[in-house]
Amino acid sequence: MANTYTQIYLQFVFAVENRYCLIQPQWKEELHKYITGIVQNNNHKMLAINAMPDHVHVFVGYKPNQSVPDLLQDIKGDSSTWINEKRFLRGHFNWQAGFGAFSYSHSQIDRVIKYIMNQEVHHKKKTFQQEYVELLKKYEIDYNEKYIFHPIET
Repeated sequence: MANTYTQIYLQFVFAVENRYCLIQPQWKEELHKYITGIVQNNNHKMLAINAMPDHVHVFVGYKPNQSVPDLLQDIKGDSSTWINEKRFLRGHFNWQAGFGAFSYSHSQIDRVIKYIMNQEVHHKKKTFQQEYVELLKKYEIDYNEKYIFHPIET
C-alpha cells in the first residue's frame, strides 16, 4: 500500500496441543529458525522468539499486509507440518487451538525481548497458565476460563 506507514509490535503466545511438553532442546533452535522464516516470508520482522517445552512466545514488528489470525495460521500450520515431516517426535504434533496477541509501544521493545528471552528463568517461578492469565488480566482481556490453556491433568 503506497503511503502507508505503520509501527506495530505484537507478542503472540500459543501452546502445544493438550499442553504436552513436546518441544525438545535438541531441535528448539531449528524451530525458532523455521518460525522466523515464516514470519519474514510474510513481510513481518522477527524481534524475539523463545519456545518452552509446552508453548512459544513470538514478538514481531507487524505489517498490516496480513490479518493476525492468518499470520498465526501460517506460523502454527506450517511449523506443525514441518515438525511432523522432520519426525522429531514419535507421534503426531499439533498446536492447541487459539493464541494470545498482545500489543506494545516502541518504548517497551527491549523489555519484551528480555522477558521472552528469559522464559526459562521466568518459568521456574510461575507456570505457563499463571503467566498467560496474568497477561490477559494485565491487558484487561475478557476470557472464558473454559478456553484457557489448562495444565496437563495427571
